[in-house]
Amino acid sequence: MSATLSDDELLIVRDFDAPASLMFKLWSDPVHFRNWMGPEGFDCPEAEIDFRVGGRYRGVIRHKGDLSGFGGEYREIEPNTRLVFTWQWDGGPSKDVESLVTITFREQGDRTTMTFHQMRFVSVERRDSHVGGWNSLFNKLAAYAAKTKEQTQ
Repeated sequence: MSATLSDDELLIVRDFDAPASLMFKLWSDPVHFRNWMGPEGFDCPEAEIDFRVGGRYRGVIRHKGDLSGFGGEYREIEPNTRLVFTWQWDGGPSKDVESLVTITFREQGDRTTMTFHQMRFVSVERRDSHVGGWNSLFNKLAAYAAKTKEQTQ
């Protein structure tokens, strides 16, 4: 489910076939992160994560040879429950805009509901342009989480 709260906010709620501890690890471990980051048809050849409050992360996604860099800083980390970090593109129309992402994980049995909230978009158009990308990325994340869950059982 995708929704908008105001002109500069995006909310996406998705269910995953994986426990919250695994979902949290997929966001915090650079080896896992590289395996699912980016919309479908993209890969992530580079990812560095200093996973601590005040630590920074950086990644690059690639599509047909075109590279897009991004990064930010971790603001809050509550293991298996909540992540808050900034997000900023290296280039393009949003390169000078730092958005704030809050992700919560709510476990129900061996499944997890992930709530993704991003705010501080410069326009409704920029916000709306991210809906498809994030949903596509979450499709990859769901497939990777299910595969990783099977491998650890």
